[in-house]
Amino acid sequence: MENNTNPPYFNLTMFVNIGVYRYPTFILCFLLCAFIISANLVIILVISQEKTLHEPMYIFIMCLSINSLYGSVGFYFRFLRDLLSDSHLIPRQACLTQVYVIYTYASYELTLLGIMAYDRYVAVCQPLHYHTKITSKLVSILVAIAWIYPAFSVGACVYLASRLPLCGNKIPKVFCANWPVVKLSCVSTVINNLVGMLVSCFTVFLPLAFVLYTYIRIFLVCRKRSAEFKSKVIQSCMPHIITFVNYSITVFCDVALSRTNLEELNPFLAVILSLEFVVIPPIVNPLVYGLKLPEIKKHILRMLFCSKPVEKT
Repeated sequence: MENNTNPPYFNLTMFVNIGVYRYPTFILCFLLCAFIISANLVIILVISQEKTLHEPMYIFIMCLSINSLYGSVGFYFRFLRDLLSDSHLIPRQACLTQVYVIYTYASYELTLLGIMAYDRYVAVCQPLHYHTKITSKLVSILVAIAWIYPAFSVGACVYLASRLPLCGNKIPKVFCANWPVVKLSCVSTVINNLVGMLVSCFTVFLPLAFVLYTYIRIFLVCRKRSAEFKSKVIQSCMPHIITFVNYSITVFCDVALSRTNLEELNPFLAVILSLEFVVIPPIVNPLVYGLKLPEIKKHILRMLFCSKPVEKT
């Protein structure tokens, strides 16, 4: 009875659908992992070493890259191992740890994007007060809140899930997720659902609504200004907009997928959709910020080619 209500292992059933494609998939994912780690490390090193980049906007970008490393390491190391394994059983504690890492990564991304939206809002709408409002102390407080709140809120969800007696061990994904674990419960999950909804509202929908609000305000300000002003705003805000839209789409796909019967979907489509939010943002973020922002691009080129300072175009 103990084994039925508290299975020591979970079975990640989605790996069965990869079949003979496991080795090409392993090579592709290994290369993606290497690129993500390298690209984000470059962003972190450039911003941390260049004093001219020790400004709020770049500090937030560095935090995004740190989060990308955190989420990628937490996901890829286990995923790559499972790709080459014939058994896809994961110990219960390891599964819950993976849930915590992946969900805190996702939450950190959203809270950081919300903070960056506020930074851009003050820079565009209240430029004369930017340096008095966005101080080093405020940056430190905002970054601390962005890390601490998800750590405790996600921790509460994972703790509640860990207390549930389970009547099964099959998770139809290639990594552990909270909702599939909760669905295996033998008892009522009303408290889990309520806490999950509250955490989702404050961690997902509130930051997304705030980002939309700030950009509506920025749009209203730009509408009355010159073409040159609009161009500068677009150059400054476009990387954040791309990152925000990209992440919103991947989160929406993951949420929609978690409420869908994956067995009814095409196996490869189900795997691709389930991997989107842990694969695409860590790849897109360094590309967007490294290529779109002239200051970062300039210092990256200088570091990579060890040449003279690149002239600003």
